[in-house]
Amino acid sequence: MRVTTLNVNGLRSALKKGLPGWLEQHAPDVVLLQEVRADPMPEVFAALGYESCWHPAQKAGYSGVALLSRRGLADVQVGMNDPEVDAEGRVLSALIGGIRFASVYLPSGASAEHRQVFKERVLPDFARWTQGHLPHPGEPRPPLIVGGDFNVAHTELDIRNWRANRNKPGFLPQEREWFGQYLALGLRDSHREHLGEQREYTWWSSRANAFANDVGWRIDYLLSAGVALGGIWVERTERFSDHAPLSAVVSGSG
Repeated sequence: MRVTTLNVNGLRSALKKGLPGWLEQHAPDVVLLQEVRADPMPEVFAALGYESCWHPAQKAGYSGVALLSRRGLADVQVGMNDPEVDAEGRVLSALIGGIRFASVYLPSGASAEHRQVFKERVLPDFARWTQGHLPHPGEPRPPLIVGGDFNVAHTELDIRNWRANRNKPGFLPQEREWFGQYLALGLRDSHREHLGEQREYTWWSSRANAFANDVGWRIDYLLSAGVALGGIWVERTERFSDHAPLSAVVSGSG
């Protein structure tokens, strides 16, 4: 089974840039979309063989997540039981092939101080939501794969210009500390394990030729518990948004 996560930064725009053709060619079994910024479009993906579920924001043209599956969807859970967060369409999960997949779009915090305050409230709440879905011995919970845009670069290896961004949202010390604690709940960052000390990014600013110069951030993740992810890679050949698709193969227990 192959899974892909992608922040589309506006689904309509990504569709115009060729996303359907890419999905038809590569045929991932599960697709996690973030920053959809549109009403649900199940018919678009049904034509490509996908069943879909959606969690749009209440505000039109803002945020929103979706989950696409070629293997059916069961036990769809919309939101994380937090009205303020759920109004923004940020967490959506479902069972696919006996695994719970979650599409996640955590707040950026970059637009205003009050949004950073909101982000720092959401992070521990989301960790508690995740903990409630983690598989544990003796508990009937399925394996878990959490994918999406976390808007946090974990280490200095995950951002090209880390010194210049130490005091900016997305690389603040408290955010990075939170991410380490989040992984310590029992989640594997297989992309980092695969990279070792190498650098590879998933998001590039639209300014100053950042993509061409590979001045990026690794803020999109595929994290797993109770199942292993292999063959993980960033797809740079197509540009559907300012983020790149991150894909992996679900290879077994782990």
